[in-house]
Amino acid sequence: MLNRSALILRYKEPAVRWINEADPNPDGPAITLENVNEERTVYLIDEEVADTPEQLRKWVKANFRPLFESELGGWYVDPDLWPRKLTLKLFDEWFTVECHTMIFDTVGGPIEDDEI
Repeated sequence: MLNRSALILRYKEPAVRWINEADPNPDGPAITLENVNEERTVYLIDEEVADTPEQLRKWVKANFRPLFESELGGWYVDPDLWPRKLTLKLFDEWFTVECHTMIFDTVGGPIEDDEI
């Protein structure tokens, strides 16, 4: 078992609305809530952050901006397409935070970070 917890952001309807409205090439099919939540980014966080809902919330409050920017950048790299103010309130309106504490490595080989 890994000494990490997994944080996943599930999109809510306001975020999906933004994805579709901000799309600079709106000729394609619209994104749906179901589509956007099929395959999510997993953020590994310190396992102790997930000990209690209060600790997790404190961590999210301190780190919502890089999480928010990562998600927005996954859709549109141009920050001019992003909402003007990235607030915790907006983050909470757009995402549900899921946290999973039981992380098992079934591969057995080294874990590599391709960004190093």
